Amino acid sequence: MDKYSYLSNGDVDAIEELYKKFKENPDSVDDGWRKFFEGFEFSKTNYEEQGTGATGVPENYEKEFKVKELIEGYRTRGHLFTKTNPVRERRKYRDTISLEYYGLSDEDLDKEFQAGNELGLGSAKLRDIIDHLQQTYCHSIGVEYVYNRKPTVLKWLINRVEQNRNTPDFNVEKKKRILHKLNQAVVFEGFLHKKFVGQKRFSLEGGEALIPALDTIIEYGSELGAQEVVVGMAHRGRLNVLANIFGKTYEQIFSEFQSKEYEDEIFDGDVKYHLGSSADVKTQNGKDVHLTLSPNPSHLEAVDPIVEGISRAKIDNYLNEEDKIIPVQIHGDAAIAAQGVVYEVVQMAQL
Repeated sequence: MDKYSYLSNGDVDAIEELYKKFKENPDSVDDGWRKFFEGFEFSKTNYEEQGTGATGVPENYEKEFKVKELIEGYRTRGHLFTKTNPVRERRKYRDTISLEYYGLSDEDLDKEFQAGNELGLGSAKLRDIIDHLQQTYCHSIGVEYVYNRKPTVLKWLINRVEQNRNTPDFNVEKKKRILHKLNQAVVFEGFLHKKFVGQKRFSLEGGEALIPALDTIIEYGSELGAQEVVVGMAHRGRLNVLANIFGKTYEQIFSEFQSKEYEDEIFDGDVKYHLGSSADVKTQNGKDVHLTLSPNPSHLEAVDPIVEGISRAKIDNYLNEEDKIIPVQIHGDAAIAAQGVVYEVVQMAQL
């Protein structure tokens, strides 16, 4: 059996095996399970006199495990129940995060469970545990990560999303920076829409969050030692990225709209939305970062292996220090679903 499969399905045999390891050496299991078993031991010590269920195991013990399985259910499948589409209801899935699915009921909502330690809540009512899980996994931002088999990565992700209920608490300066980059993106698209009426353009409208997202990747990456960022993307939002991330001047971009230099019908078929670029930028912390935007043809995802190849070649220049390069692939939903090159590149990930 895959030794990490318990993360996905709450396998009782696997939990029992972990409990045996915990009894022998508490440090032999990860922090989350250790906290859970410590709570279990506390419950066992303080509620020993309670009656037993049909299995001969005290009922509260069984329900502690069921609540633990409920938590794992949210981590595994919570993203299927997110509220990410304001236009229509999302597809219906079997309700695998309901109380009934795990043998719990409304009568348990106001009972306290040590499984709350798993979420950093301490001993908590089931009602509060579910509220925490709903806010973390089932609101407007979904999180899907349990497929990852690296315990250190899993632990980092779990702590990252659960400690603040998947709602980052930005300070005032960070909020101002995000607003500034959003304003840049919105004003740029608005100007193009008014000034170049009828011109074919691939607007970022509705996806302006891409600009503060890329800005954050560059800023945070530079703090961790990254010196170059290589970007691959399709047409939509490309000019906005060139202007507000790469620092290409508005004069250059607007003059290209007015000139014949990049008309679709010229012999090489190149257009302004195929253009690549490179730039050296300075982050807010004074770090220098080199940015590369790879040229991309109308086959939207053809750039994917190119970005990976550029990044891999650049690693050699840094004596195999992989952390110096950040490759960023930006896709549209339809392109990911429809173009085989996406999956071909993904399958090369371990090379």
